[in-house]
Amino acid sequence: MVRIRTSVRVFALLSFTLALSAAAQAQTRTWVDGVGDDLNPCSRTAPCRTFSKAHSVTSANGEINAVSPGSYGTVTITKSITIDGGDVIAAITSTGANGVSINDSGTNTIVVTLRNLTINGMASGGTNGINFISGKTLNVDHCKIAGNTAASPNGGGIRVSATASGGTVNVIDSMIFNNRVGVTATTTTGNVTVNVLRSVITHNTSDGVFLDARAFATVKGSKLAFNGGAGVSLNNSAFNNATVLDSEVHHNNIGLFVGTGTTLKLGGSGVNQNSTNFSNSGTIVTFCDNSTETVTIPGAVTTTCLH
Repeated sequence: MVRIRTSVRVFALLSFTLALSAAAQAQTRTWVDGVGDDLNPCSRTAPCRTFSKAHSVTSANGEINAVSPGSYGTVTITKSITIDGGDVIAAITSTGANGVSINDSGTNTIVVTLRNLTINGMASGGTNGINFISGKTLNVDHCKIAGNTAASPNGGGIRVSATASGGTVNVIDSMIFNNRVGVTATTTTGNVTVNVLRSVITHNTSDGVFLDARAFATVKGSKLAFNGGAGVSLNNSAFNNATVLDSEVHHNNIGLFVGTGTTLKLGGSGVNQNSTNFSNSGTIVTFCDNSTETVTIPGAVTTTCLH
C-alpha cells in the first residue's frame, strides 16, 4: 500500500513538473532585460538576456518586450510574433550577420511585427539589418536601421529576398540610413510587395529603395535623400513597378531610376536637387501635382490630371 501511494505521489509530482515545463515553453508574453539571464524563464520578474532565447519560449502570436536598455542579440523568427522595444533603447547589433531573419520555410503564413527597435551593423558592418526570406507580413514600425554595409546582394537595411509569392513588407515611421542600400526587394517566384509610409531613407551608399524581379512598392509621405544611387530604382526588365506619393526625393545621385519595361507613378511629390532628377527608360505616369526643376522629364511620360 505504501509503495502504491509513493508511486502515485511521484507520478503526480512528475506530471506537475512536466506541465510547468510545457507552460514555460509556450508563453504568450515574454521579457528581456539588459541584465537578464537566458537561464531564466523570460517572465517579467525573471527576464531573459536575448531575443533569441525569448523567441524560443514565446508561443505563436505572442509578444516579446524589453524591460531596460540593452543589446539583445540577433534573432531568427520562424513564427508569428511581435518584438517591441517599448520606450527603452532595445538594440540588435549585427556585425557580420543579419540582425533579424524572417523565414517560415516558404509557407508564407507568419505575421511579424518589429517595433521600437534599433538594428545596427556597427563600424564593421552588418550583413543585413532585416533579412526577409518568407512570411505573409512583416511590419517594421518606428525602427532605426543602420550600418549594414556588406557587398551586393546584401548590405540592406531591409533585404527582401523572398522564396515564396505574396509576401508584404510594411515600413512605417522608420529611419533607414548609412547602409549599402536602404530597402531592396526581389522574389524568386510570384510577387512581393513593399509599402513605405512616413519614413526617412537617407545616406545609403547605393539606392534608397531598389526593386528587382517581381517586386512592387508604394512609397508615401516619405523622404529619400542623400543616397549614393537613386532615391527609388526600378531595375531593367524586372517586371516591377512603383508608386511614389506625397514624398520628397532630393540630393540623391539619381532621383528616380525607371528601368526598361518598368512603370513608376508619381503624385504630390518633389523631385529636386538630385545630380540627375530622372533616368527613365520605362514609363513615368505623373499626376500633375509634382514639383521638379527638370523642364522636360525624359523618356515616355504620361500625364494624368484628375479634376
